[in-house]
Amino acid sequence: MRSPNFPITTDLVLIGGGHSHAIVLKLWGMNLLPGVRLTLITDTSHTPYSGMLPGHVAGFYSFDETHIDLRRLARFTKAQFYRDRAIGLDLVNNKIICANHPPVAFDYLSIDIGSTPATNSIPGACEYTIPAKPVPQFLQAWNTIIKSVRNNPTQKIDIGIVGGGAGGVELAFNIQSHLHRILKDARQPFDNLAIHLFHRDTKLLSGHNQWVSQRLQQLLIDRGIHLHLPEIVSEILPDKIICQSGLIIKCHPIFWVTQASAPSWIKQSGITTDAKGFILVKNTLQSVSHPHIFAAGDIATIQDYSRPKAGVFAVRQGKPLFENLQRIILGKKLKLYIPQKRYLSLIGTGDKNSIASWSLLGWQSSLLWRWKDNIDRKFMQRFEDLPQMKETEKNQTPMRCSGCGSKVGGTILEKVLQRLETIESKDVLIGLNSPDDAAVVRVRSNQLIIHTIDFFRSLIDDPFLFGQIATNHCLSDVFAMGATPQSALAVVTIPYSLEEKTEETLYQLLSGAIKVLKEVETPLVGGHTTEGAELAFGLSCNGLINPEQLLRKSGMKAEEKLILTKAIGTGTLFAADMKYRAKGRWIDNAVESMLLSNQIASKIFLEYGATACTDITGFGLLGHLVEMMKASCVGVELDLESIPVLEGAIATIKMGITSSLQPQNLQASNYISNISDVNSHPKYPLLFDPQTSGGLLASVPSENANDCLIELQKSGYKDSSIIGRVVRESQKVIIRECL
Repeated sequence: MRSPNFPITTDLVLIGGGHSHAIVLKLWGMNLLPGVRLTLITDTSHTPYSGMLPGHVAGFYSFDETHIDLRRLARFTKAQFYRDRAIGLDLVNNKIICANHPPVAFDYLSIDIGSTPATNSIPGACEYTIPAKPVPQFLQAWNTIIKSVRNNPTQKIDIGIVGGGAGGVELAFNIQSHLHRILKDARQPFDNLAIHLFHRDTKLLSGHNQWVSQRLQQLLIDRGIHLHLPEIVSEILPDKIICQSGLIIKCHPIFWVTQASAPSWIKQSGITTDAKGFILVKNTLQSVSHPHIFAAGDIATIQDYSRPKAGVFAVRQGKPLFENLQRIILGKKLKLYIPQKRYLSLIGTGDKNSIASWSLLGWQSSLLWRWKDNIDRKFMQRFEDLPQMKETEKNQTPMRCSGCGSKVGGTILEKVLQRLETIESKDVLIGLNSPDDAAVVRVRSNQLIIHTIDFFRSLIDDPFLFGQIATNHCLSDVFAMGATPQSALAVVTIPYSLEEKTEETLYQLLSGAIKVLKEVETPLVGGHTTEGAELAFGLSCNGLINPEQLLRKSGMKAEEKLILTKAIGTGTLFAADMKYRAKGRWIDNAVESMLLSNQIASKIFLEYGATACTDITGFGLLGHLVEMMKASCVGVELDLESIPVLEGAIATIKMGITSSLQPQNLQASNYISNISDVNSHPKYPLLFDPQTSGGLLASVPSENANDCLIELQKSGYKDSSIIGRVVRESQKVIIRECL
């Protein structure tokens, strides 16, 4: 979490990443309010732009061209980013109930979560159809269909679409366009695809003029799409649609593109809604019943104006919503938003043509599609053109990384330890004079105690997730030595804020830590807190182990295999995130990896006879491997191609973005005997990339390595890989592009 310039006094929370909130975030980032902590809660890091989504379905636009990167936008806005789903509101205590986070407190709230097609009233619709919204689930299903048709182009497919409004008609055109291209490339007849469109009225697009409705109906017929008008769907089965008239059509898959509905938790919260469950708001976009709550986009109904649920209104509401959120916080009079009476609708026909519908007028032309394409691209460019964080500003020091990338370099530590006069004890088996992942002290003849501590600044704007990541990171030293954690003490720095804001941050942070500690049955027994400029957290952990089971960095033997349990790349990815250069999904994947505990991996390594082990953290893969190699008096041979890498890490390295700890870590390259052969390989810089909550690296007897790897992958370590072997040449690293 980045430090505000002033103590935190106010919490503004945005639920949902719809069009209005995307605009609010961009404008807020350019007009920050001192003392306001902004939080975005959304269940996806990439929100689709509805204007370009049909073109994406048709294959005209890529995923990135049609999606706004909310995580990146939140970073620019200096907002906390909670990737979660809101499922309720506690309006008595002003808290948001989330699916996976503890309750989130707010002073002011804005909701922009869109709508979903109503399926509850039709038997089988919830179970057997693909709703057009939420879009991420729709696109996941659509991509599965595309893959299936590509892999089996000779197989017949009958697609059903329920809903003859603009959304359903446009979907029919674009689905057909994309799948026809696949069939054409595979030299298969278009007859392999049948599309059935069901609509309850006698004409399509009942909200549009007669010419538009008739023109689209004729185009659908001309393109061989089967229209069923007027047909009221009464039941959905896994492979067929049943209508009230008795018509039964065999279809699978079935898309549901009907009238919009609101999630039930909105009405259940007690906020005033309209008859359909949408939040009723004033012209200021404030709730009519709770003036500190705002709503925009499809989820809102303006009390004095009846307007359809259309993306054009969500876009237009963005700026007024931003202005009124800032005005209410500053105690200023709010502005009125008056929605336009008429709006232009452009309906794509799947062939880079569009039909325009405006009041009583209609027109069809490829020029319309090009015009719309230009407008849409300019809109999306607004969220790409974010001011870049410069590496060095006037009178400022270079950017410093957070997480384990904020560690002091290994060379510096080594020099300092050599200068210190430390006290020795016969009960200290591993300490400053023989460093390993953790200190080891004898407590009785058959038992050793493990001591370790880690502490660093937050690398992610979600204290609940940061608490989990940091706790996993701190416990990894214990697991790397094969020990069982016994207790933990917390060390916390909380950003300057009012008392209640400090409480909220500390609650979220420690809730995350305790979640992980509970999973490994380790109590939090105390700690220390302090205020500071940035959120930082760490744990002092101890664990117990039998001396015969102790895993050390030493112990590697020639011909053993090296197994790494997690992909690398967190250092460069989060450095890129600080510069707004990382894609949200890259950070999502990195977070997923960092949330994976090393506890089970440690047990598996012990089961398969590992002779040495360490966890990969701040000194990078090669730095920690060199420590093992030197302690064991052996050499290693690495296979670059087999080293697992997080999505996006190679891309950010190619951008020239590395962690601020990378230059220190590069000193480990002195041990590479064939550096000139491999230093141009794309993965080479990642050998020095500092990891936060990285994986375990162990040497395993050759005869056990494959079975060990299979067990790791079965246990959730999907990126586990055999990355090399131990050789006899002492203290030499030989790197191969492929062993």
